[in-house]
Amino acid sequence: MTEPNQPSPLPRLPIQRFPTVDQLQRTVADAFCEAVSITLEQQDSFRVALSGGSTPKRLYELLAERELPWDQIHWFWGDERNVPDNHSESNAKMVRTALLDRVPAPAMNIHSVAVEPQNPALAAESYRKTLRSHFPDDTLPTWDLVLLGMGDDGHTASLFPHTDALSEQKLWFVENWVEKFGAYRYTLTASAINSGQRIWFLVAGENKRPALEEVLSGRGNERVYPSRLIQPTQWWVTDDALPL
Repeated sequence: MTEPNQPSPLPRLPIQRFPTVDQLQRTVADAFCEAVSITLEQQDSFRVALSGGSTPKRLYELLAERELPWDQIHWFWGDERNVPDNHSESNAKMVRTALLDRVPAPAMNIHSVAVEPQNPALAAESYRKTLRSHFPDDTLPTWDLVLLGMGDDGHTASLFPHTDALSEQKLWFVENWVEKFGAYRYTLTASAINSGQRIWFLVAGENKRPALEEVLSGRGNERVYPSRLIQPTQWWVTDDALPL
């Protein structure tokens, strides 16, 4: 059996391609709404782990224009920067501005990371407790959807190349020192991402092409290209990001 934080065997699952990032974002918004509807036919809540980045930001803005059962959607963060939640680099601030401040989402359904810039280990432990309180009987968090992007270095969430979080197999959420930034980031671990019922990669831009080629080809080592650790159910990719 493949270990939960090991790269999945090829072939990697379906790729839906788009000529423009706008078409990608609008299609994913439709798919998000459909996933919520399907899930809520079977259970009382929809739990999503959110991504940062410019491509998801526009997706969130589009979702703010939709009619959704906001009281039944629970919002979690797949990763966060080690900055206060009012900082311009905060993923929580971005999501609030793009989406959550614009819709009637109950405060009790919004589960952002309580960042502690001077004590990231404490903040990570606190968020692990938050996750455990919402998935009390689960070996891993059973997300209805995990949204992911991919950087031009092959990172996803805040699983960056050659960082300690890549080898974490027990904890769901950790603080992760990223040398290239000289800073901590917070992130779901690979096993806690791979437990999602739906795991969607949104990848746009020509600058992503070299890393995406390595990830999709199977040649990329997971410590060099951390997206190799993830077992997605769907890739949403612009034409210019796909290998030639």
